[in-house]
Amino acid sequence: MSLSVPEQLTQLDAARQLVLQDSGLYPQIVQGILPIVGANARLELRRWGADFLAETFASPLLVPQEKEPLSIVILQTLKELLENQGEDNNVIKSVIQAAASIYALVFRYIISNQHDSATWDRMTAIKSNVFRRWDTASGGIRICCIKFVQRVVQVQTPGVVADPRRPEQNEVSLALVPREHPLIPPSRLEPEALGLLDRLLNVFHEGTSDAILVNATLNCLGTLIRTRQNAANKIITAILNFNPLKQASSPMTSKLKVQIKSMEKTTRTVLMNVLRRNENGPFAGRIRQYIDRLAQTRFETFDEGSKKRGLPSEPTDGLDNAKRMRLGAELPDRPGPPPLPPGPVSHAQLFTLSGDRGLTSFDVTQLPIDLIVRITVPVLHRIEQPAVDAAINAVRSRYLTLKKTQAAQAQAPAQPMGEEEEDYEPDFEPTEEQIVNKIDNLPPEDPLRLPPDLALGPFKLPQPPPLTPEETEQIGKGTISRVFSMMSVLEEPSAAKRQKPGLNRLAGSNYDRDAWMTVITRLATRASAGLDEEDSEDNEGAESKGTIAQQTPKSSLSDGIRETLWKFVIEDFRARIPIAISWLNEEWFNDRIQSQSHDGPKIKKRPPKGHYDRWMLKILDSIVPFLDAKDKVLIRFLSEIPALDARVLDRVKGLAKDPERVTLAVNALYYLVLVRPPVREICIDALVDLWRNFEDAKAPAAKLLKKLRPDVLNEDSANHAPPPPSADVIKSPPPSDSKEGLPSASVRGEGIPNTPNAVTAAG
Repeated sequence: MSLSVPEQLTQLDAARQLVLQDSGLYPQIVQGILPIVGANARLELRRWGADFLAETFASPLLVPQEKEPLSIVILQTLKELLENQGEDNNVIKSVIQAAASIYALVFRYIISNQHDSATWDRMTAIKSNVFRRWDTASGGIRICCIKFVQRVVQVQTPGVVADPRRPEQNEVSLALVPREHPLIPPSRLEPEALGLLDRLLNVFHEGTSDAILVNATLNCLGTLIRTRQNAANKIITAILNFNPLKQASSPMTSKLKVQIKSMEKTTRTVLMNVLRRNENGPFAGRIRQYIDRLAQTRFETFDEGSKKRGLPSEPTDGLDNAKRMRLGAELPDRPGPPPLPPGPVSHAQLFTLSGDRGLTSFDVTQLPIDLIVRITVPVLHRIEQPAVDAAINAVRSRYLTLKKTQAAQAQAPAQPMGEEEEDYEPDFEPTEEQIVNKIDNLPPEDPLRLPPDLALGPFKLPQPPPLTPEETEQIGKGTISRVFSMMSVLEEPSAAKRQKPGLNRLAGSNYDRDAWMTVITRLATRASAGLDEEDSEDNEGAESKGTIAQQTPKSSLSDGIRETLWKFVIEDFRARIPIAISWLNEEWFNDRIQSQSHDGPKIKKRPPKGHYDRWMLKILDSIVPFLDAKDKVLIRFLSEIPALDARVLDRVKGLAKDPERVTLAVNALYYLVLVRPPVREICIDALVDLWRNFEDAKAPAAKLLKKLRPDVLNEDSANHAPPPPSADVIKSPPPSDSKEGLPSASVRGEGIPNTPNAVTAAG
């Protein structure tokens, strides 16, 4: 006997409750209900079956490994339900939702089973059916179609492969598909997905007023932005070009207002989630501007408060008597301060204007002073000026009244007393309250007031003891170390804040890293110029054979700064070479100024010790060992320092000892020849020296000398040519060992230059 439809639904609901309690029964229940809820079943059974399948494959209780085989089983049932003519809309919606859930599972199955074309054909038929309903179906079905399209785009575009060794743990995407797959070739599926994405984004360009479709599209795009970075830029750009408040200019009904507000809120929520995930992304600035502009437009469009009538011009603290005479309402008078109590009055009672016993009995000394200040200052700012004036006048009136009363009591005549009363002297002991009131009436004591005989004269701090040279040097070194420790924290100035180079720029005006470097270099060069003690003997032979001789001048603060500055540059000389160049320019300028002051006619002093040559060579010797063949730091350093001499060129020529750095040495010298005319000749001499004394540098140096000094090459070739034969050799008879009367090699002309005389002699 067949069961009725309600009885079948009751049994199906019992099966549903069973799988909700035990997810392991899903495979049995799903395969058991498919014949009952097929395309030929009653409408109630089809609705229940479609809803159950959509719920099953969206449930987190069933793991993906168990969902995948079940998705293959239900494909035929879903296909038949979609192709059923005149199918119910609720059934269609649930079937499309189930298809969206299983699309990634079927796709993963097809990746591993390349020859199961029947399964992929059924999935393709379902996909085509959904695409046909996308633009023509009712609103609810179109929303389900949008979700299905979002899953297709997500699956058919490349994703991130977390672990290539375990493909079952990775997200299903086109990145898992082999290039030569026969059923799902990536070259065909990816263009299809991008076309579906364009069709999905077309809702923002059509100007549609269907807020439901716009909101559904925006909610689906959030997932694609998060999971598909290659399509995120395109999606965000489309959203930023969409204006949900565009239709607000037309006459708005209540329904249109709700739709516009809904689209605006959904758009703002999606963009804020994007911004929250990547606050420093390329679209962060545009998204913030878009959200601000959207909020401003929404406020101007839907703000009802700004369009209402303004408040009437009535007093804010009461009723207008001219307009409200009939009401008979009168403002109650503000309560005045309570009268003073009889008898002696304390300072606290004099200044208390409130009758609240709780306030008057509270001991304010229990609160910390900082809390009292934080409470009192804002309260005083909020009190209106008339209220303050009224309180001051009330205290003044109390004080004047109290003063007059005390003066009248002091001037009152004593009453006549009887004889019996004159002998009576009662023992009067003042109470504690009277003692306190008497103390309060005493004038305040000034803690700074001193007796005249103890008055002090003007006080001056004693001068600090002079520092020894060792202490001065130690304090100076500490200051230098603190300044350089701050230098490592400061950032490089940006290109927008960096000053333009030129003679009119103001050095050290931005308080950035460059400004502090200017201060440090000038402290080292100019601060102690002319104050350092000169050495008793000049250090002759300071340089020899490319090295700086060890000098032992007396230590000074400026030399300490120079030493620290040199270490700072050498720590990262490639990035800090501009600092070294700026420092050496200051040193050169200071040496010139000191030399000019020494050359005056009235000054007779020992010549000042120059610092430029010493520190320039020290920096050069420190960076040369670490230069590689492609380093541009040396060329920049040599081209921007203010002075060059032969000692610098000797160090450059020393690079040619390394075959890998020969090109660097030749290029550096050639660059100086081109851009520094004053040192052109000594640089060409250095190239000649390279050509003559360094075998690896002959070829590159010869190419340059052909243009710069060709006579050197001609002269050298002439010097190395074989000498002409002497007359004795020409006239001597052939040697005895010659055969058949032939002349010897010297007579035949071998090795003799090609000259007329030689040819004649050989003939």
